[in-house]
Amino acid sequence: MVLIAAGAVWKGRALRPLSRKRARAALARDYRRHLLRSADMAISAARRRADRGEPVIVRIDDVIGIASQHFGHTYVPREQAAAALRQRYKAGGCRADCITDAFD
Repeated sequence: MVLIAAGAVWKGRALRPLSRKRARAALARDYRRHLLRSADMAISAARRRADRGEPVIVRIDDVIGIASQHFGHTYVPREQAAAALRQRYKAGGCRADCITDAFD
């Protein structure tokens, strides 16, 4: 316990949460952040794939694939991936040039 406290003082924070409740909260935060980042990456990849003048097509399956390949999530529910894609779609200014199946 003394080593953990010393590490917290030295590094500025503990590397792992000390309670199960905080550990679960940290995992949930990381999972949500990974989904949002996967949605951003899917939108960027779709924009790179689209030719000039064509609409950008971003699918929920793209977000799920990036979350599993890049972040190692073995199972991502479609509803959560769609919610992350909708959020990033609205925040990223995609209404002008993107098409998505997240609103179906």
